[in-house]
Amino acid sequence: MSKNRKSKENKIKFQNPVTESRVHSSGLGPHVPLPEYVENMRKIALHLKSLSDSIRIIFLSCPPVDEVRVGQRTSGIFSELVRTNDLCKSYSEACKELCVKVVDLFTAIQQRDEWMTACFTDGVHLSEEGSKVVAAEILKVLKEAEWEPSLHWKSMPTEFAENSPYDLVAADGKTTLNPSDWTFHREIQWD
Repeated sequence: MSKNRKSKENKIKFQNPVTESRVHSSGLGPHVPLPEYVENMRKIALHLKSLSDSIRIIFLSCPPVDEVRVGQRTSGIFSELVRTNDLCKSYSEACKELCVKVVDLFTAIQQRDEWMTACFTDGVHLSEEGSKVVAAEILKVLKEAEWEPSLHWKSMPTEFAENSPYDLVAADGKTTLNPSDWTFHREIQWD
C-alpha cells in the first residue's frame, strides 16, 4: 500500500453530533448513520485511552435544537428540516453507551426554563446561557468523577500560589494580597 493511501480500517468519519444526526430523505448531505457514529466514537475513545493510563475522557452528547427556529431560518435555503429533536435524542442516548463520562446536553439544556430561546442564538448554536449550561455540566462531571487526581478546579493546586511582592498592594500599603484563589470577582460562582 502506498504512503498516500490509508487503509479503510484506520479511517474515522467524524463530525459534530448535531450535524451527524441530520439525514435528508434523499440520503445526501453530511450524515453518519447512528451505528457508524457509535462505532466511530468508540474508536475515538479507545484511541484516546491508548495514549495514557491516566487519560480522562468526557464526551458531550448531542444537544437539542429549536426545530421551529431552525425551520424558519432555513426554509428558503434547504429543501426540508432534517435536524429534529428525535434524531438528536437518539444520538445523545447512543453517546451514553461508550463507557466514558458523558455530559448529557440533550437533557441538561432542556431543564433550563425557556431553553429554546435562552440557550440558542438561532435554534442550533449556543448562546451565552447555553454555554453556561455546558460549563456547569462539565464541572458537575469533574466534581463527581472518582479520578485520581481529581480534575475539579477546587481540588487542583493553584499554579503560582506563592505570595509575591508583585501581587496587589493591600489597603495598609505595606503588604500584598495574593489573588490566586479568589473567586468573588467572577460573574458566575462555579461550584
